[in-house]
Amino acid sequence: MSVCLFRSVYSGYRFSRQSTYLRNLRYYSSERKDNKIRDLVKAESKQLQQKYSRENVRQYFFTRFFNYISNYDKILEKRFPAAMHVYRVFMVGVKDFYSDMKKYFKVNAIMNSSEKGIKALTRKEMELWKQMPRDMMKVAPVLLISALPFANYVIFPLAYMYPRQLLTSHFWSIQQKSEFQDLFLKERTSVNRKIFRILQAKLESTKSSEHYKTWNYILGLLGSGTHPTADEIISVRNIFNEKPYSIGTISSSHLKSLCKLHGIHSWYLKRLRLSEYCYTMHHIDLAIKSEGGVHNLTTDALRYSCYLRGLNPSNLRNEEMIEWLRDWIKISLTIRYENVSLYVHLPILLSYNHPNNWKLTHN
Repeated sequence: MSVCLFRSVYSGYRFSRQSTYLRNLRYYSSERKDNKIRDLVKAESKQLQQKYSRENVRQYFFTRFFNYISNYDKILEKRFPAAMHVYRVFMVGVKDFYSDMKKYFKVNAIMNSSEKGIKALTRKEMELWKQMPRDMMKVAPVLLISALPFANYVIFPLAYMYPRQLLTSHFWSIQQKSEFQDLFLKERTSVNRKIFRILQAKLESTKSSEHYKTWNYILGLLGSGTHPTADEIISVRNIFNEKPYSIGTISSSHLKSLCKLHGIHSWYLKRLRLSEYCYTMHHIDLAIKSEGGVHNLTTDALRYSCYLRGLNPSNLRNEEMIEWLRDWIKISLTIRYENVSLYVHLPILLSYNHPNNWKLTHN
């Protein structure tokens, strides 16, 4: 019995020791696992910290670089103000020129596809259609040469130095536009006196005309410093149908002066060029009339319209420009193909003695 008791006690003791051992084993193994997990978490957190710190550094430098690039033009403008000014002039100019060129091709397509032809266009479209071919011819050499390797380093500064000769109004500042417009008009009106003298010299050839007396009176008004009225000019329009004032009979020097007056080159086909010019301008006059009349034009449009027709608009009030343009358009609407010569002489008949033009021609 004692043996049995001993065995049972010993078995209980062994079981207790085993249980304790197992508990300790589980405890230490779980503690080891916790330590491993803790180490893994620490390692991962360290990696994440390193990763995010690298990303933060990368983002910081990227932000700084982006800000630097976005403000690079300002930095260049501070360091190289003259070069940046040239750059801006050409960038803005090319953008405006390209925009007008697209409009020109669109207008040209409308005109060619419509049965009405030029009559299908608005006033602004006609003015663009008239001006853009000349502008494209003028600026083409600069743009083509600038496309050559390293040529832009030469041609851009050169064009910037001579903008009136090498560039168009797309590249000019507001001040330059006003200044160059005055210079161009001064060149055009420099032939006013010559044309007037030619008209006077040919007066005797019209003695047989029924309009001789009125025409003589009109020339007398111009010679005395005043202008005839629109109705007086209309009354003698038929005198421009025949010799010596018709477009087909006027002399070569007379034609050359008229071309210069209207800003047309006189190298060849002077009569044809003058006739085409009058045809276009006459339809611009018709468009102004159909779009509500002169009084609906903006100030800029009034100034440009006067400039196109040979009147210096500097310092003129809107009312003065409107009155002058009304007379012009009133006469223009009565002109037919046979007396187109009257149209090319209108700048003389309506603005020869105008104070603004007088300043240009006598300064």
